[in-house]
Amino acid sequence: MGEEENAAAETKPLSERDLRVSDDEREHVVGVLQKAIGRGMIDLDEFTERTDRALASRTRGELNAVLADLAGLYHPSAAVAAAPAYAPPPVGYAPGRRFELNAKYSSLHRGGPWVVPSELVVRNKYGSTKLDFTEAQVQSPVVHIELDAKWGSVEIIIPEHAAVDLNAISDVKFGAMEDKTRSNGRMGNPRYVLSGRVHGGSLVIRHPRRGLFG
Repeated sequence: MGEEENAAAETKPLSERDLRVSDDEREHVVGVLQKAIGRGMIDLDEFTERTDRALASRTRGELNAVLADLAGLYHPSAAVAAAPAYAPPPVGYAPGRRFELNAKYSSLHRGGPWVVPSELVVRNKYGSTKLDFTEAQVQSPVVHIELDAKWGSVEIIIPEHAAVDLNAISDVKFGAMEDKTRSNGRMGNPRYVLSGRVHGGSLVIRHPRRGLFG
C-alpha cells in the first residue's frame, strides 16, 4: 500500500502545455505562419522550418514555441479552430463535399479572408472568375480546383509561398493557359492542384501585384 500511495503522490496533473494537439490545431498554426510570411515577419526558409516543426508538434507547448516570437500571432493555449469566427464557411458548403462557384454571362470574384474548402469546382461560361487566395483562410494544405471554363476567363492569385500543379489540365482548346508564378510542380504551402478544361477562354495564375493598383 505504501508504494501505491507514493506513486499516486508523485503523479502530477498535466499542465496545459503538456496537452496533446490535434491535426486541426497544427494546420491552424501553419495558417498563422502563412499570415506571418505575408506580413514580412518571416522569410520563406523560416516558414518552411517552422511549418515542419508545427506539423511534428505533439503538445501545445511545442506548438506554441513555433509562434512565440511573432508579435500579435501568439496564442498562449493554442486553442484553435479550423477558421476564425469572422470568416464562416461558404453558404452551402458541407465538409467532405465539393463547393461549386458558377459564373455564367457574369463576373465572379472571391477575395479577402474568404474560407477555402479542400475541393472547389469553378464553372465559367461566357463570364469571368477571379479567385484571390492572398488572404484566404485555407482549410487544407492541398486545394483541388476543377475548372469547367468555356469562352470565359479565370484568374487565380496565390501568395508567394504557395504553388500550383497544372499537370491535370490536359484539355485546352481555342484558349490559353499562363502560369506567371512559375510555381508549377514546385514545393509550396498551400498547393493548388488544378484539373479540368479550358475551352475558348484563358487561365492565368499570378502572384499579388505590388503597388497601388493590385
